[in-house]
Amino acid sequence: MLTLRCSSFIKKLQALDQNLEVELWAMDEVRFQQHGSRCRMWVPPETWDPVILHHPTHRSIGYFGAGRLSDGKFVFLREENRFNAQTFLNFLQNLRLESGETGRRVMVITDNARYHQAKMHQAWRAQQAESFALDFLPPYSPELNPIEGVWRLVRRRCIHNKYFLRI
Repeated sequence: MLTLRCSSFIKKLQALDQNLEVELWAMDEVRFQQHGSRCRMWVPPETWDPVILHHPTHRSIGYFGAGRLSDGKFVFLREENRFNAQTFLNFLQNLRLESGETGRRVMVITDNARYHQAKMHQAWRAQQAESFALDFLPPYSPELNPIEGVWRLVRRRCIHNKYFLRI
């Protein structure tokens, strides 16, 4: 059920989508993790529920990603360590270069992660505000960010039941 705050945000996005001077992008970060799971195998009948233990480490890879809503262009950056204000600033600068080809004002829809609003990159964002700006989602509303569907699809099609290496 949508709250009043979410419905007003949706109306705002619909108005921005109709504006030909604005280019909408949706961005978020994701961490894909490798976990052990149960498998089927033959076991003696007295063993009721066998579990194969996997290596205790959980490998993971992280990505920042953004998609243009008009045509689906996708920009991503692999994050080796942690998501923080510095790595987010690096991705924003990369996204700024990639999205500037149309000459329209870029609005990036993002969530309210703490490092998205860090003081470290406030000056850079203020400098870019005329042509590149962030639009924050209402709190606790990830269902409004279209990039979440991309991550879900990647998990189902590419990651689920696959073994991947950290290179």
